[in-house]
Amino acid sequence: MKPNCFETSNRYVSLLNDYVESEFFLIDGDSLFITCISDQTLQPGQNLHFFYLVERFLLDLTNKGAKYVIVFFKDAEYAYFRHPALLSLRTALILHLQHNTDLVIYTEFSNFLEGKWQSFLQESYPYFIIISDDGLNKLQTVFLNLFIIHALSKRINVVLTSGQESDVIRVYGYHIHGIYKHKKFFSEHKSVIHHVCQTLVKYLQESSTAALLSLSGYSSLKDMEKEVSHFTLSQLRYLWPEVSDIRHIVCIVTCALGLRMYNRLENETEIQGSRELTPEEAEDLIRMYCLSVVFLFHLPLSQRAGVRLISNHWSKQAFTFIQMHKGCEFFLLKHLMTEKLWKVDFTHLPDLSDDLLWRNIAYYYETENDHGLTLDMGERIQREYERLWSIISKLAGKNDDGKSLPLRRTSTSFLEKRALPTKESKKIPNLGLIPMTSMVVDDFVGDILSSLPFLKSDDSAVISLIKQKEFDELRHWHSGRLLSDDYDRTKSSSQAMCKDPWALRSNQKLQYFLRFYGASLEGNISKTIVTQLDTPRKDYSDTKNRKKTHTKAEIIIEENQKRMKAEEERKEQKQWDALSIERLIHENFSSGISKLEDFLKMCQSNSVKCTAEMAALNICFEVWTEQCKDQGKKVKDINAAVEVMRRIHSLLEKYKDLLEKTDYQKIVRCLRYFGFDNLACTLDSSQDGRKEKAAKISKYAVGMGAARFQLQYMGHYLLREERTDRDPRIQHFIPDTWQRDLLDIVDNNESAVIVAPTSSGKTYASYYCMEKILKESDEGVVVYVAPTKALVNQVWATVYNRFNKTLPDGMVVCGVFTRDYRHDALNCQVLVTVPQCLEILLLSPHRQHWAKKIRYVIFDEVHCLGGEIGAEVWEHLLVMIRCPFLALSATISNPQHLTEWLQSVKRYWQHVESVIEESSGSSTTTKKGTKKTKNIKSVNKSYKVKLVLYGERYNDLEKYVCSFDDDDFKIHHYHPCAALTVDHIDKYGFPSDLAFSPRESILLYDTMVQVWENWPRADELNPEKFTHFKNKIIITKADAKKYEEELKEELKNWILHDIKKVTIVIKLCDILLKCDKKARFNTKRLYRTKTTSIETDKMVLNEAERGNLLEKLGKMTEIPPDCTYANSQAVDTETLQKVADRVKFMKTNTSLKTLALRGIGYHHASVSYKGRQFVEMLFRMGFIQVVTATGTLALGINMPCKSVVFTQNSVYLDALNYRQMSGRAGRRGQDLLGNVFFYDIPLPKVEKLIKSNVPELRGQFPLSISLILRLMLLATKADDKEDAKAKVLSLLKHSLLSFNKPRLMEMLKLYFLFSLQFLVKEGYLDQEGNTMGFAGLVSHLHYHEPSNIVLVSFLTKGLFHKLCQPARKNSKTFSKEVMEQLVLVLANLFGRKYIPASINKSKPKFYQSKVFLEGLPEDFAVALHEFNSKIEENFGHFLLIVSKMADMKQEYQLPLSKIDFSGEECSDSELVSHIMSCNEGRRAVSPFACLSGIMDSELLHAETVNSVILRTVGITARNIPVLCSKKYDNRGRIMPLNAYALDFYKHGSLKAMAQDNGIHEGEAYLLLKDFVLTIKAISTSLKELCDDEEDNVVLAFSQLDESYSEKLQKV
Repeated sequence: MKPNCFETSNRYVSLLNDYVESEFFLIDGDSLFITCISDQTLQPGQNLHFFYLVERFLLDLTNKGAKYVIVFFKDAEYAYFRHPALLSLRTALILHLQHNTDLVIYTEFSNFLEGKWQSFLQESYPYFIIISDDGLNKLQTVFLNLFIIHALSKRINVVLTSGQESDVIRVYGYHIHGIYKHKKFFSEHKSVIHHVCQTLVKYLQESSTAALLSLSGYSSLKDMEKEVSHFTLSQLRYLWPEVSDIRHIVCIVTCALGLRMYNRLENETEIQGSRELTPEEAEDLIRMYCLSVVFLFHLPLSQRAGVRLISNHWSKQAFTFIQMHKGCEFFLLKHLMTEKLWKVDFTHLPDLSDDLLWRNIAYYYETENDHGLTLDMGERIQREYERLWSIISKLAGKNDDGKSLPLRRTSTSFLEKRALPTKESKKIPNLGLIPMTSMVVDDFVGDILSSLPFLKSDDSAVISLIKQKEFDELRHWHSGRLLSDDYDRTKSSSQAMCKDPWALRSNQKLQYFLRFYGASLEGNISKTIVTQLDTPRKDYSDTKNRKKTHTKAEIIIEENQKRMKAEEERKEQKQWDALSIERLIHENFSSGISKLEDFLKMCQSNSVKCTAEMAALNICFEVWTEQCKDQGKKVKDINAAVEVMRRIHSLLEKYKDLLEKTDYQKIVRCLRYFGFDNLACTLDSSQDGRKEKAAKISKYAVGMGAARFQLQYMGHYLLREERTDRDPRIQHFIPDTWQRDLLDIVDNNESAVIVAPTSSGKTYASYYCMEKILKESDEGVVVYVAPTKALVNQVWATVYNRFNKTLPDGMVVCGVFTRDYRHDALNCQVLVTVPQCLEILLLSPHRQHWAKKIRYVIFDEVHCLGGEIGAEVWEHLLVMIRCPFLALSATISNPQHLTEWLQSVKRYWQHVESVIEESSGSSTTTKKGTKKTKNIKSVNKSYKVKLVLYGERYNDLEKYVCSFDDDDFKIHHYHPCAALTVDHIDKYGFPSDLAFSPRESILLYDTMVQVWENWPRADELNPEKFTHFKNKIIITKADAKKYEEELKEELKNWILHDIKKVTIVIKLCDILLKCDKKARFNTKRLYRTKTTSIETDKMVLNEAERGNLLEKLGKMTEIPPDCTYANSQAVDTETLQKVADRVKFMKTNTSLKTLALRGIGYHHASVSYKGRQFVEMLFRMGFIQVVTATGTLALGINMPCKSVVFTQNSVYLDALNYRQMSGRAGRRGQDLLGNVFFYDIPLPKVEKLIKSNVPELRGQFPLSISLILRLMLLATKADDKEDAKAKVLSLLKHSLLSFNKPRLMEMLKLYFLFSLQFLVKEGYLDQEGNTMGFAGLVSHLHYHEPSNIVLVSFLTKGLFHKLCQPARKNSKTFSKEVMEQLVLVLANLFGRKYIPASINKSKPKFYQSKVFLEGLPEDFAVALHEFNSKIEENFGHFLLIVSKMADMKQEYQLPLSKIDFSGEECSDSELVSHIMSCNEGRRAVSPFACLSGIMDSELLHAETVNSVILRTVGITARNIPVLCSKKYDNRGRIMPLNAYALDFYKHGSLKAMAQDNGIHEGEAYLLLKDFVLTIKAISTSLKELCDDEEDNVVLAFSQLDESYSEKLQKV
């Protein structure tokens, strides 16, 4: 019945994305318990180590910003009754998390089928639940699998504990997305699942309880609980009333209870025989346990970490008694969970006992003491022990007067030797470092070299360094030859250099398309650029005040322009007269207003506009008065009144100088009729003689104050504070003040970090920057870095459309460089590229001349710096560029930190360039081959980095929740406050980008008034009396924003005084506006609210809005006559055909084109880039009006729209994608209001998306072996050594991770040094830091570390030559078997996609694919083991040295609860010194891990590093470049590799990838494409390195490249 987890397409993903606050999730407590108790480094009985593992796991999530709660089901407890030690430990864990941490722990749910649990899921709707797919036994596994099935059926995603990993800033795991088929499966088998679950729980309860009672001898659990609470605990309170420490209580009660049981059962021979220990022997065991607990009181963790590791284990008899003892412990802890009267100190709950310490004491007394070794236990310890034993004896009813000594009174042996599987253990070799002489090494790590152990030059390790000559001579290879880089190998086309007629024709077509595509983005705004050499910079600040003399020619031109303007004004007046706006408005009000707005947008003459506005005012006022006179019409159309006020706003704000007295009188009359007498008085205070009777005009009033009316009904029409003065630098629009600041930054050659909302206009500074560089010279280059290839194509087309320039032969304006293709990349002035490709150019030793021509770099979507993939590349670029930059983003919460880091980088470059200028000033020699640059405008260098913050959206954004209930489609406005909680506001405040529309501010005010009748500030914040609104005819958007901020601040103040009121406010917003079961309104009552202050107003206004919305809804749901959403008027037939030609030859274009002709498009990663461009263009043109899309539109693609609809929940719908996609709603210049709809997304998820804060950028781990090799390659092979060295040092010294963190910087220096050591030993570097051997091949495949190094290792050992044998002698082709074996090897290296261990266990059925990848052939596996051993030795030594940098104060604390186990070591006990005598080899591992006998040698095993390493060092297993032949999950189960690469090579089917391999077809194609690109890169490199064209390895890789590429092209 269990659905195959593999069929659910689990994905290995980053669990915590940038907006972690939005991703609230659950952790199943028992899964957490199972995961940590099964850790390979944990010895049974080492409780404190177990708690350390739990807290380390939880702290890792907490430090990364995770928000989670932990749930322990009551019924899950029965699974442990047969194992009392685990049962007690689980109970202790719950108590510890509840009392010693701030975590939220739920224990009230019986199981996942309980009604309360269903309600909890509906209310909280977690992003996912972390669950183990395998229990400690079969029955527990069934319970957990049922839990997984149930969660998925509720469309709650599941993350498996198996294979979960983490690095510096991310956590990764296998994510299963809850989809419809899970819900269907559960509904079909619901009765069976319920029956199985109930039967399982009942069986566990009955059988496990019986097993537990058989140990204790009690007839029922109640009797046992009664014994604990009423007798033992009450007596302890009497004997020792001040005791509160949990360790004292547990030790005394459990020991007394155990002895009492044995005394009571002494004569019951049947039971006694089952225990095999006499009461006297049990007393001996208890006394030793009591002494071990006393040790815990007096020994700090630093001393306990040296405990002896003994191989003796408890005998069967002793183990049985210990299980009974643990059962007593469980009942005691269970009772303390509900104990209210006794104040217990739970601080040291994690350290109740130490089994290894107990066994050590037993070993001493029964083995060493018997052989004559007598050691004093120490006075303090003995005194404490005697006190405890005295109380235990009294509670147990002993008659020996509480004598505690001698400790042993029987001769029974409690320990026995047991054969255990031996684990290979070797000491970390204390390797000496090979000395190196390199300027880079000296400058970066010179300050720490003196403290490190270096070998002498005559040492054998130095003499025997690997040389590559032997392989080269044997195989006719040149391993040290410099390879062509990715730029050379990328498919190229050039507009400037091309002479081939066919290629010229292709380039012409490309240029034509680029201009056409660019025009769809911005219209035809092409501009011709002329180079301006050393033209003085214009001052745009005081152009108005400057007197200008005109020549005669200029005067003539000016007069001609005036005549033309007058003629144009006459034409526009005729157009206005011909429009007949009065007739249009009376025929169809909304259509008429739309035509009026279109005319006003096109019209240039202010006088004509003023006339039109005045005419519209009169007509709209007439419409309003007519409908008010109609007594039979109960509902007024408020839109007419809104339009009147819009015209008044426009006239008074824009055309005040053109208005006449009669116009003012008309405006005053309108205001008076609306009931806005206070506003009318501000325009004309002398109205007494002309006053009409109030009763006569009262029926025309809108029924509310002017401020409320403007906010509630004109919110999106409120005037924005826009400048009217043009900036000569920008032609096509008038920039805002903050945008002008950006232009000034570019003019001053300064750098800037720019954080502004999506569609706010921050990109315009980029194009101004390009224009500036184009004007300066013909050689300066500006680089635009975009995160995706789609965005690269968009910017490329935009630049082509914007700029024309006549350039010297061989040069073009714009070029592009991506991994798939390049076009005029190095002979252009504007290069558009992705980060990885720019990094290739900057790290290329022979492209420095081009790099020096870069004048500006623009980083778009720079928040990718904190992304999951390729984030470190963004960081490399930011620190390597010497020129100014612009870093653009909409979503960064710590821009100040980012700016400070970048300022430190610029200070470094300022220093470097000053040093270079000084040295070059003293030298007059010019390097051979360098060209002196001519005709470059002089540039003033600046090293400033400014921060530009702009937080306002131009348009309002309103949210709606949609639902389908009782066959009625419902849409409900969602107030942002409904997403918040008191706790969230108190902790985080209001999210910085959580804005209210003006009507939402009014709604909040009304709700606050309703909640607090005597609210002191109610009058002050009344819209009619608010300072910025009072008697104001024109309330601006800025005024409304101030009102919003005042309300937010007041709501935060309420939290300080009365939290309950805030809770009620939020709940009222929830009830009024959310789509809730109890508050769902059908479409007939769509927008009816409860908070308007006047009953009459509510009827008039809401009914009007309802009628209007119903009319619109009817039109929206109406099926068009031709069944199409296409707007045929938006695009002419010729243009439509041009766009359609783009997808004419696409194999999969049929459905795309068919749907597009119906006005519907789709846009996702599996659609080809031509198909996506086809949809984008038609959507921007207005032909396509509905587009369904995935996250492919999230990063910067220009597709603004009126509304965005999020349908269904998804793992990819996180708050980052929500912000990026919702930011598309509301097109500036087209829409004043954007709409966001949520359909079929649970309300709790909606809340979390809306209220989450923007992410902080945190640095990645910046170094890797391949990167260091690339840096050394640049430093040693570069044409300009000084420039290269400066870049290398900048990258090494300025990681964001270590910014202002000297401890981390020192760790990175050591990592760099040990990486160099490995490269030297393996023959990739010599002792001077020069690259050698196959360094070029390794660096070329740097994407795939450590597989790139392993590949070279296989090659140099001759394994590929051994494998690649032709089918026949003298043949150049290879058999199918050889090719498949070669793919098998490469798949093990470059196609590493793991499968959860449980899939292997379940043995699912596959149809075409083998799915589980076989291991490497034996000789390859041996070579891999040798490689891993070298890595582990080298980095084991590194970890040994770097451990000295750990913060030991923190290392002696539990990670999350911060419980401190440090203290003064016990020096007066010989017994303690004897038992705690093993400190050797335990320097670099956690002292908590040492309690389980873990040694430094565990650092040689990459799979255990994360569990044992000192956590404050800052290193994870991911930073150790080991390529595991077998990967194990945290429970020691093998995780097989997915054989997708080999399977596809065999059957060539993408459908089989989805059906068998569990990989979606689109994702599979991209994975296979990467695999083919890797094969191609290897094949090309081998051809360049080998002179022998008939070398078998070269031929085999070439054949594989062709055959695999051919198979992929077919799909």
